[in-house]
Amino acid sequence: MLNSYWYGGIKSRLNGLPSACVGDMVMATVKKGKPDLRKKVMSAVIVRQHKPWCQKDGVFIYFEDNAGVIVNPKEK
Repeated sequence: MLNSYWYGGIKSRLNGLPSACVGDMVMATVKKGKPDLRKKVMSAVIVRQHKPWCQKDGVFIYFEDNAGVIVNPKEK
């Protein structure tokens, strides 16, 4: 279970809460999982969201739950 707290490229209105959609990268912490992953800030990509969104072809898509995937930082 991920808890996101920083959204890159904030997409919100004045005095609004920041939001992220499928495919956005966020900074998150692990709330449930392996002890070596917990309590660390890491990058994650959102892969599923419960809130419906509309694709360019007019189809609305939503999932049963929210989910994200932890990604490794790019090494130079």
